[in-house]
Amino acid sequence: MSAKLLEVRDLRIDIPMGHGTLRAVRGIDIELEQGETLCIVGESGCGKSLTSLGIMGLLPRKARRTAARLCFKGEDLATADSARMNRLRGDRMAMIFQEPMTALNPCLTIGEQLAEVLRYHRKASAAQARERAVCLLERVGIPAAGQRLSQYPHQLSGGLRQRVMIAMALMCGPDLVIADEPTTALDVTIQAQILLLLRELQREFRMGLLLITHDLGIVARIADRVSVMYAGEIVETGTAAELFAQPAHPYTRGLLACVPVPGRARGEPLGVIPGSVPSLIGELRGCAFRERCSMAIGPCGETSPASLELSRARSVRCLRAV
Repeated sequence: MSAKLLEVRDLRIDIPMGHGTLRAVRGIDIELEQGETLCIVGESGCGKSLTSLGIMGLLPRKARRTAARLCFKGEDLATADSARMNRLRGDRMAMIFQEPMTALNPCLTIGEQLAEVLRYHRKASAAQARERAVCLLERVGIPAAGQRLSQYPHQLSGGLRQRVMIAMALMCGPDLVIADEPTTALDVTIQAQILLLLRELQREFRMGLLLITHDLGIVARIADRVSVMYAGEIVETGTAAELFAQPAHPYTRGLLACVPVPGRARGEPLGVIPGSVPSLIGELRGCAFRERCSMAIGPCGETSPASLELSRARSVRCLRAV
């Protein structure tokens, strides 16, 4: 197997609050190979977006990030200074944000924003940057690409703005792209188009794609491997086929049971996971899912389960894992 593109070990993100410390991300491990798609899936508030921001070095000022290992292509990101991170971001590492209207600058044209990326990182001329921008806008399916360069973000639809964000991420041909809920604000038809586009581009450019989502339908269509996140921890990791066919963690089984199935009888209740996510402020003891788990036993409240290796590419964090 090729060298790892991204390797994260024991990543923790703590945020001081007025009444304690929020343990937002609690010791997660991530590995990503060149050309692979890894999906991080979980309900809102579980720490998925903070994980991506932590990898990119874009956390809020008061957040504290620690990691035993945080490497991109063998380079230690944990010790990289701001100047080095600025050179990596947008060049070798790129991010597609959830809402392009807030990520794009409303005061600059699309062309200016696309060209800025290439001119900053590659010292390209204005003509070279324009040519690259038009090429990528066409590649992501934007018609009349040359004319779009003079338009502002508010003049484009949501789907077109998201395609612009994808083109911007690809301007320097990055090795790693992190996409944080890239289809949440789009209608279902446009979602499918964007997902297909991301998959095609990932294969064409041999990028590593880290896709963050709460939609298991997206995961089933695009993922090579999946990490399931709950309450700041990754509770299960495996290939998409393994995870959907034989989920090992009770939370993963609960998520899959909540997916609406075509042909469900009228009036039949939808799946639901009872209870709510525990507070992550202060020190946590035991399994964070135990209060919502029908399989919980006494030791679940005393011991925080270690990650159990089920196979070379499969792990689960549960005392009752089968």
